[in-house]
Amino acid sequence: MMEELLKKASVLVEALPYIQRFNRKIIVVKYGGSAMLDEDLKRSVIEDVTLLKLVGFKPIIVHGGGKEISEWVAKSGMEPKFVNGLRVTDEPTMEIAEMVLNRVNKSLVQLVERLGVLAVGISGKDGNLLIAEKKYADGEDIGFVGDVKQVHPKILYDLLEKDFLPIVAPIGMDQDYHTYNINADDAACAIAKAVSAEKLAFLTDIEGVYKDPEDKATLISELTVSEAKELIAGGMIGGGMLPKLGNCIEAIEKGVSRVHILDGRILHCLLLEIFTNKGIGTAILGDQEAKFYHE
Repeated sequence: MMEELLKKASVLVEALPYIQRFNRKIIVVKYGGSAMLDEDLKRSVIEDVTLLKLVGFKPIIVHGGGKEISEWVAKSGMEPKFVNGLRVTDEPTMEIAEMVLNRVNKSLVQLVERLGVLAVGISGKDGNLLIAEKKYADGEDIGFVGDVKQVHPKILYDLLEKDFLPIVAPIGMDQDYHTYNINADDAACAIAKAVSAEKLAFLTDIEGVYKDPEDKATLISELTVSEAKELIAGGMIGGGMLPKLGNCIEAIEKGVSRVHILDGRILHCLLLEIFTNKGIGTAILGDQEAKFYHE
């Protein structure tokens, strides 16, 4: 019994310097993938974010919902269509996407508030948060799919100041007030840059960045922006990791201190990465940043 208690105490002591360093700092968590579909993983993520809030962080959740949207599109008798990985979003599909994302948004609010933290669910429409412009796929019109053109973060600062946890659905409007579906990774990156977040964490379905994707032993614990660019230039990064790593690099270059790519399929992955010396995913940092983790 005493040994177990000492282990718990050592975990808390190990977390102390990280709590001190990031107290009152903003962390943006992009929540998606399998962690949104499995109930145990979903509860784990929400517990992690809630704990971050309670120990002094200022978390903002930006969530996706692509798989749920595809399910509801199919239920409506339509066939989901993609061009270069981007969902073709006509007007009926946009209506379904907004409905589903708002439903997901409020379910996350409910989970957070069940743990005793007040949350507010919004979309990029609220407070003019996300201004979008039409996105094309290699010149092809794919409907109401948007890129983030501008972020107005006042609503987020107001909510954080009043001690609420903001949960954001990636829907925006253009200057003519048309509604657009925005990739959640892009929305999280844009928001993190706009609020100069200390951290941006992507919850994914992979363990992190590998030097050799075929060799699990080559997981990179910490990666500078220059090293990340070298991996991309060398053709070592492909698939869905390529745009994600591009977002990470852009976020660092626009003022975000650190970006984390984590396996959301691991219970309590956020706590393991942020509050332990070794961590579990890949942390990306600026070239001038001193290494803080995984030493």
